[in-house]
Amino acid sequence: MQQQRQQTARRSASSARRFLKKNVGIALAVTATAAVLGSAPSASAATGHAYRGSVVTDVRTVATFDYAAGEIPENITVNPDGSMILSMLGSCAVCQRTHGPQLMRISASGGRTVLVTGQVGEAISGNTRGSDGTVYYSVWAPGNAARNGVYALRPDGTPQRIAALPADAGPNGLAIDPAGRTLYIADSLKGLIWSVPVSGGSVTPWLTDAALAPVPTEALPIGANGLRFHDGALWVSNFNKGTLLRVPVTGTGAAGPIRLVAGGLPNIDDLSFLTPWSDVVFVAQNGPDRVVVVYPNGTYKAVLTSADGLASPSATAVRGDQLYITDGGVAEPHDAKLQTGRINFAALLANAAQ
Repeated sequence: MQQQRQQTARRSASSARRFLKKNVGIALAVTATAAVLGSAPSASAATGHAYRGSVVTDVRTVATFDYAAGEIPENITVNPDGSMILSMLGSCAVCQRTHGPQLMRISASGGRTVLVTGQVGEAISGNTRGSDGTVYYSVWAPGNAARNGVYALRPDGTPQRIAALPADAGPNGLAIDPAGRTLYIADSLKGLIWSVPVSGGSVTPWLTDAALAPVPTEALPIGANGLRFHDGALWVSNFNKGTLLRVPVTGTGAAGPIRLVAGGLPNIDDLSFLTPWSDVVFVAQNGPDRVVVVYPNGTYKAVLTSADGLASPSATAVRGDQLYITDGGVAEPHDAKLQTGRINFAALLANAAQ
């Protein structure tokens, strides 16, 4: 019986790999391999094992940045046309620069356009994109209630603050619900998630919980950090506690019980999903210089390290079979850059099937 199960598993994995080779459409690939990459009811913080084959290959640098001028990439959104929106920290309490932050667009061909420039002393942290092309971005302006909050950059190029946050709030990761009506904001200082209509208005504390809070004794007390809406839930990382969490959104829009997806990931920053139909997550660990793939059962495996050129990775994004990584370059020689690599689906499946 054991031998028969092993033969069946090998045939399934082989069929999935053949399918992936024949179909370049990622949506079709994930549909065919849903049994391997889909949701799992239980969670574990255990690390994965080492398997043959690299999950991410052909790693290269797409763009380099001037760290000394405040070009410190923090977050990334990949647009449908292949262009990318990057948040540049500029001057902030964390990086102690003397330049204002920027919201920058990089075209598919590499051309750069500065969309927004912030003020010295604040940071542009999270960003996300609405279905109408509006770019939402967080301005973390410590102690400045007149600037702190979330802004919308409409397709006509006009920025507007749509969510005013208290001066002691730390707006970071952003996520929009599938209906495109509600924007969620991770607060890295207060240990909560705010919500606000995408059209703007009064912010509401959507969820406050110790699992979202920073650790006050840490040199850099940062709690809730990365944020993504995925498969009926908000997924959030806690930087200090090294946790990846899933918070279901109920039919009334309220927060359900928090579930630990994975732990033991110190300095976990932003995250992205393999596809909208898969619970496989790529997370950046800013400090250990790792990008880790987290499987639906909570096991995880480092797929990129400093040996691949990572330098303070802060965020990931996926488009098709391409994985994008922003490197803040905090440690000397301050190698701030944007990298990309190709996702090896056969290796990804092999790891998930073990």
